[in-house]
Amino acid sequence: MKKAPIFLACLMIGACVGQGVSASPDSDSTKAAAAIQGVTASGDTPRPETGFLSLFDGKSLDGWKALDMSYWSVRDGALTGQSTPEHPCKSNQFIVWQGGEVIDFELKLKFRVTGNGCNSGVQFRSVIRPDGLAVGYQADIFQNGPYLGGICDELHTRQGDELLTANGKKTVIDAAGRRTVTALGQAAALKPDGEWNDYQITAIGNLITLSINGVKCSELTDMEAGYFDLKGILGLQLRSGEPMTVQFKDILLMQR
Repeated sequence: MKKAPIFLACLMIGACVGQGVSASPDSDSTKAAAAIQGVTASGDTPRPETGFLSLFDGKSLDGWKALDMSYWSVRDGALTGQSTPEHPCKSNQFIVWQGGEVIDFELKLKFRVTGNGCNSGVQFRSVIRPDGLAVGYQADIFQNGPYLGGICDELHTRQGDELLTANGKKTVIDAAGRRTVTALGQAAALKPDGEWNDYQITAIGNLITLSINGVKCSELTDMEAGYFDLKGILGLQLRSGEPMTVQFKDILLMQR
């Protein structure tokens, strides 16, 4: 999510309890960015009884890759991004699932976040630039307000606000880029600090819906010519700013 001008955007993750398992940063940013785009993820565990695939084994970063892996580790059985005063994040960091692109899908995961306004997000149907920044849809995470559970167009170039639809809103964007917004009649809220929140993201064609903690909080129909995305990578964001920690677990994907 972005609350500052795009050229300042940088996701950051703060202090997290427990010992982590970190990976080393990649020395060649261009090659690393290309690698991030996806190969088969070795850590995936099928769940045939539900039709969902587990993307994270709770023990390692197998199947995930970032341009700079020094920000990412496994702690408390969760995929964890962290920045500290000693190791600040100066540009957005994204760790990307290596199982290939997502097209039509349903994603379920749990998350919790502290510090930096609880500013994070889930990137989907996106691309990764050589500098490691993501371009495309983001299911936003924030402490409250319109960005929590909203859908952003990360590093967008279209006319209008980056926030395509806000918490509690349904937005239809027509082929010419005109936006029609109506109220859903409900909005999402985070659970108390330290508790796990549930995120559900469903994307079928041009229709995207988000739910947090069982509340449908945003809906987007994006038909804007030249700008809507129907496939791309799946990733998790670490934002710049004050030190913070974000954790994700129980990451389940069903491709349709």
